[in-house]
Amino acid sequence: MPEQAFSREIKDVIGVGIGPFNLGLAAMLTKTPEIDALFLEQKPRFDWHPGLLIEGTTLQVPFLADLVTMADPTSPYSFLNYLKDHQRLYHFYFLERFHIPRREYNHYCQWVAEQLDSCRFGQKVIDVQKVDEGPDSHYRVEAIDEENQETRIYRARHLVLGVGSVPHIHEKFADLPTQDVFHSADFLNRRERLRQARSITVVGSGQSAAEVFYTLLQEQEEQGYRLDWFTRSAGFFPMEYSKLGLEHFSPDYIRHFHSLPQEQRDEKLRHQDLLYKGISANTIADIYDLMYERTVGGRELDARLLSHTEVQEIQPREDGTYTLHCYHRDQGEAFSHNSDVVILATGYQHRVPPFISGLGSLIDWDSAGRFIVEKDYRLALTQRSYNDIFVQNGELHTHGVGAPDLGLGAHRNSVIINTLTGREVYPISEQNVFQQFRVSKTPQASQIPVKG
Repeated sequence: MPEQAFSREIKDVIGVGIGPFNLGLAAMLTKTPEIDALFLEQKPRFDWHPGLLIEGTTLQVPFLADLVTMADPTSPYSFLNYLKDHQRLYHFYFLERFHIPRREYNHYCQWVAEQLDSCRFGQKVIDVQKVDEGPDSHYRVEAIDEENQETRIYRARHLVLGVGSVPHIHEKFADLPTQDVFHSADFLNRRERLRQARSITVVGSGQSAAEVFYTLLQEQEEQGYRLDWFTRSAGFFPMEYSKLGLEHFSPDYIRHFHSLPQEQRDEKLRHQDLLYKGISANTIADIYDLMYERTVGGRELDARLLSHTEVQEIQPREDGTYTLHCYHRDQGEAFSHNSDVVILATGYQHRVPPFISGLGSLIDWDSAGRFIVEKDYRLALTQRSYNDIFVQNGELHTHGVGAPDLGLGAHRNSVIINTLTGREVYPISEQNVFQQFRVSKTPQASQIPVKG
């Protein structure tokens, strides 16, 4: 179909990807009728990590970290209003928990998405180009309608990239049969295969690895498989969850982190893993308690937890199983281990989406090939432009550990909306935590000596 057959309407902003962050942006933009926005998503409906919506798992942040509340508690798209709409408010009141079921969070987001006309699902963005037409310069977004495979062209003055992260599997494991060696993101989709296995090995040390291991441990006696859990980390450590530690997930820390030179940012991130990559203390306790109970009376536990262990190769065997060639870092010794199924809980990776390859010369990149992201979440561009590109959850290296945190999504969207409109739609507080992350240039009251 020739391009002239498509609408020449230019939106104010198009968001690519509808995860929690862009969905929150769509909800918060309902307060700005002057902004004509559109959001495109490849999936047929909102679905947040469906392979890990394990029964009994919860968000690792309080329910206040919904799509809107931290910026606008009165929003009709809040989690509390969702509960009211579903006649669950008293149930939640009596539940007395801050951390809500992950399944319910997903259903809440689906409820919001269904109310927003700006969200269009089943639209796979395949290319974005810059069109320079003077005051009408804009981005041309090409997408495939997944239902009928028709090409659609959308146009917008600004873009918001919210494609999120993708499951990370090391390239040396990428060609192995996916029914037997798969990422933890596919855990629930492989339950039938797991029930047939005689031995299962989990690789990784974060929350997903722990939840998968605990679920398998609960079902082990019924299913009768051998269970192993390997991590190259020094141990199975809890995530930092002290109140002062949590203050790193604040607008205050974002401002401090962004003010640092990039080399210093990268160095700090290398030492902050347990702020966002560890295991919840409750999950660790659940695993330990179950293992304790299983070993009452001297019973043998057919499970092993082994740290300092790097899986260097996974080799298929003639009998349909796999040999894991491992190296124990502490001992400095290699060993092998056989398993029917291997679950790689090896985290997620932020990749530059291929559809913006046509904008490569417009975007300013750092020496490591990453976006240079300004304080207000705009990408730095190589030339002056009235057409901005914002990024959601792709700025860990410039804004710090809070980039993927749901609790900061509403703050980031407040900044983006205020920048788009040129006015303070959502007020931004300058001081949100008790601690200071840098020395103030203005003496605090407590620092001023009092004369007797």
